[in-house]
Amino acid sequence: MTDAQLAAALRQAAYLEGEFTLRSGRKSRYYLDKYLFETDPSLLRELGRRFAALARDVTRIAGAELGGVALAAATALECNKPFVIVRNSKKADYGTGKLIEGRIDPGDRVLLVEDIATSGGQAIEAARTLGEHGAAVSAIVAVIDRLEGARAHVEAAGYRFVSLLTTDDLGIRKD
Repeated sequence: MTDAQLAAALRQAAYLEGEFTLRSGRKSRYYLDKYLFETDPSLLRELGRRFAALARDVTRIAGAELGGVALAAATALECNKPFVIVRNSKKADYGTGKLIEGRIDPGDRVLLVEDIATSGGQAIEAARTLGEHGAAVSAIVAVIDRLEGARAHVEAAGYRFVSLLTTDDLGIRKD
């Protein structure tokens, strides 16, 4: 699948118009519903392949709950490397109470996969959590960059940022 074919397939699967509030709190006239492409086996497989090509020099894959989990699993299966799930908040009163599910070892080099990058806030939080557990994040890789500051914020926080596609690639006009 070419980049243009992937962009068209993602737009067809996940592009919605209306009035939406993004995680950042900003209002938008469109929404990219990540679950509509992450639950499509052919798209998830293609995204896993593309992320795996960026995972050659890492020991683990990571995805933040909830949207990054399917992407991390698909990537891990494609490159045969273990993955971890970074929780948004620690489980309070039950289980292990961990922020990271799965095994993370000090010195691990991690590729952090992300679905839609708007401000980059969730990815930065996840990368910091991984760092607090002794891992080094080699890059934060998003499926789609909304071109609304994620790259600048991620790079200002000291992480490398890569996106497979941008909203420009999907032919989406800015708000």
